[in-house]
Amino acid sequence: MALNTEIVQTALDSKGLAELRRSARADKNDQETLRQVAGQFESLFVNMMLKSMRQASLAEGIFDSSQSDMYQDMSDQQLAVDLSAKGGLGLQDMIIRQLGGHVESKLDKGEMVNSAPVRPAYSPDVYQTAILNKVSQTAPKEVEVTQINTESKTKLSLDTPESFVQQLWSMAKQAADKIGVKAEVLLSQAALETGWGKHVINKSDGQSSHNLFNIKADSRWQGDLVTKGTVEYRDGIAVKEQAQFRSYDSYQDSFDDYVNFLQTQPRYRQALEQAQNPEAFIEGLHKAGYATDPNYADKIKQIMNSDTLAQISQELKYS
Repeated sequence: MALNTEIVQTALDSKGLAELRRSARADKNDQETLRQVAGQFESLFVNMMLKSMRQASLAEGIFDSSQSDMYQDMSDQQLAVDLSAKGGLGLQDMIIRQLGGHVESKLDKGEMVNSAPVRPAYSPDVYQTAILNKVSQTAPKEVEVTQINTESKTKLSLDTPESFVQQLWSMAKQAADKIGVKAEVLLSQAALETGWGKHVINKSDGQSSHNLFNIKADSRWQGDLVTKGTVEYRDGIAVKEQAQFRSYDSYQDSFDDYVNFLQTQPRYRQALEQAQNPEAFIEGLHKAGYATDPNYADKIKQIMNSDTLAQISQELKYS
């Protein structure tokens, strides 16, 4: 049975998940409703897997930007809707069982499928494998299907300002307390350095460097590093250069090293002495040579004073 595309579209709205669950519980005996709800959940799974595969890509394209990312997300969402609307990927029967419905199949009867005994399996890995196999066959040529590795399934997803702040808040708060500033200050600087987490530097193998503050790897750094093109301002002129940056095992390590970096560098002493004044602290970092961009401090302050950051951080403080 093909699904109603208007109903399937609900699956791409996270606010509609509660309504999906409510509908499933209320109509357990209605096979038509269960089939539609299962299709919605399946569409959501497809969209999540596509997003994970994007994040696991080995490198950024030369034309990548926030606008191209937005259009790619829209394309992936439409692909998820179209796949479910055309009959699904074969996961709907399993989802129906989880929702309390019943579907007669070879799995129920314990019969042989492809000459091997098969038993029902409902783990997320089953969904992921089936989705990967089906999407690789049906996705448009411009959609590159990449095998999801272990890290891509466990790493933080920093794809919006909201998720960036929410997922890094506790780490930022802990680091900020050590140097006497507000968490919003560190999050604002990290947001500028990484484009709200969308452009964290990747290593040559495609794994994240987790470097939120783009601290360079000089002779004092003994850890892993990654080489990346960057723009530096020399005598007020922007110049493209290749530079080496520090690489960490986690975002927590990035915050820890940021604190250590400031506290062990004499040139940042004056900035740390003004930690209670966020704007003075940022200006102090800039004057001490943290970045060569002449507008670096103003850009951070603009983010720090934005309604977006204020609203999200306020919600987290009282949640």
